[in-house]
Amino acid sequence: MRIRRTRSLLAVTALTALALTACENGTGTRDEGASALPETPSASAPASASPTGGSTTTPAEDGNKDGNKNGNKDGTKDNAKGGSKTPAPATRVLCNGSTTRVTAQPVPRPLNHMLLTVTNTGSKTCDLTYYPVLRFDEMQWVPRAAEETHPQAVVTLAPGESGYAGVLLSAADGSGDGGTTAEKLTVAFQGMTPNSDGGAAATPALPSAGVYYDSSLTVTYWQQDREDALSW
Repeated sequence: MRIRRTRSLLAVTALTALALTACENGTGTRDEGASALPETPSASAPASASPTGGSTTTPAEDGNKDGNKNGNKDGTKDNAKGGSKTPAPATRVLCNGSTTRVTAQPVPRPLNHMLLTVTNTGSKTCDLTYYPVLRFDEMQWVPRAAEETHPQAVVTLAPGESGYAGVLLSAADGSGDGGTTAEKLTVAFQGMTPNSDGGAAATPALPSAGVYYDSSLTVTYWQQDREDALSW
């Protein structure tokens, strides 16, 4: 009788354990440490979304909403820093007798020299090209230019500025030929190519006693500095 009671107790204990196991996993079998499933990843954010949720539209995509990209209707461009309009470059013209005042003055040094001074009296910047073409009275020949005085750049005169040229009137040793005294001087201007017409000529006044010159008559190229014109 004791053996049967013991077996009955063992059977009841086994049934109870099976029932408890079925309640734990809801399937009637015990889950022996199965790993947890990973969380389902969320959907990817749209390519145009920023990390903070705002739009990542670039300035190039957006553009200027008023339709004005880089320029203005009047042809000027906005300054990158201040947005101000950049003016078109000022127009430059040739210096000649209509836009300048010309003077011719003999100087004590160097000997037998005269200084031509051209002052821009116009409202625009002008260029003094090459060298002055001189004519005393009714002379039929053109004085040569001293090539060694050729400047590195064209002489440019802003309104009110002056340019210069030196003139060797006669040989200091008397070796020149055909010496004569002139009472009138005409100064012609050249254009953008050598010996081309640069516009109106000038007729600066000479001293009342006139100016003596001979076959040595030579001029310098136009110079930006007075001393350069007289250093030859």
